[in-house]
Amino acid sequence: MKLIVALCLVAVAVAAPPPRSNSGNVEIVKYENDNIGLGNYKYGFELTDGTGAEQQAELRNEGKEDESIAVKGSFAWVGPDGVLYRVIYVADDNGYQPTIEQGPGGAVPPGVVASLLG
Repeated sequence: MKLIVALCLVAVAVAAPPPRSNSGNVEIVKYENDNIGLGNYKYGFELTDGTGAEQQAELRNEGKEDESIAVKGSFAWVGPDGVLYRVIYVADDNGYQPTIEQGPGGAVPPGVVASLLG
């Protein structure tokens, strides 16, 4: 009986997937963060896999009843099809206004466009 249990444990250990290779790790290429928590801010990052984002905000009408923040930014990723997709947006008094771009060979699926545009 002990031999059967030992053989089962060996079989499980042999069948386990090998550890992942470090060559597939994503690394940070760029990171910026300028935000003290008051008013304007700016941040951005970029990764080795093509993913990235950047955003900057401006406080408008500070201290007034109609005080608001206006944000400009973008985010990007490489899809499973190998195409770079980027959404550039403005969010201000007029709402969220995205523009979608894609690299050569790609087409943004209609469902993604609909979800981004509301």
